[in-house]
Amino acid sequence: MTAVQGERVIIVRHAMPAVDPEVPADRWPLAWDSRVAARLLRLHVSHPAYYVSSTELKAAQTMQEIAGAQRVLTDAGLAEVHRPHVWFSDDGYREAALAYAGGSCPSGWEPQAAVIARFDAAVVRHAAAAAAQGRTLIIGTHGLAPTVWMASRYRLDPDPASFWAQLRFPDIVEIDLRTERISCLTH
Repeated sequence: MTAVQGERVIIVRHAMPAVDPEVPADRWPLAWDSRVAARLLRLHVSHPAYYVSSTELKAAQTMQEIAGAQRVLTDAGLAEVHRPHVWFSDDGYREAALAYAGGSCPSGWEPQAAVIARFDAAVVRHAAAAAAQGRTLIIGTHGLAPTVWMASRYRLDPDPASFWAQLRFPDIVEIDLRTERISCLTH
């Protein structure tokens, strides 16, 4: 894998979306009160920064709340794991997602290797651009895709599935590229 440039990368898991079982998850917007939760994340971010987000609405809206008037780029490589539009109960989704983060691939879900390849290419590309500008890379994304990507490069404690399960809506994860240390900044 190509080295990620810079001193650190900030991964932002989107705030809570307005869930609608009739609409595919990649089209859910933020819930109204989630905009405030996203805005509060500004306190954990050094400005100015290099902002890039998944093309999914909830991630892009979360990043724009954090970035304020600063520009937020979008990149489809940072999207969540592609999966069929099948409505799960909260427990059903959690079970499938935990299995996925643990290495299994439910039927119809994007293979982990494909997620890692596209996510890695996006991170490497944007990290180089951020480093050239002397800015910290801040990525607005989801839970599963960044978890499997981070697990491909770094140690996640105690394991990738448990790491994913501990993420909140919203959440900030810092990757110290010098020490390869992963830490959650908001809990």
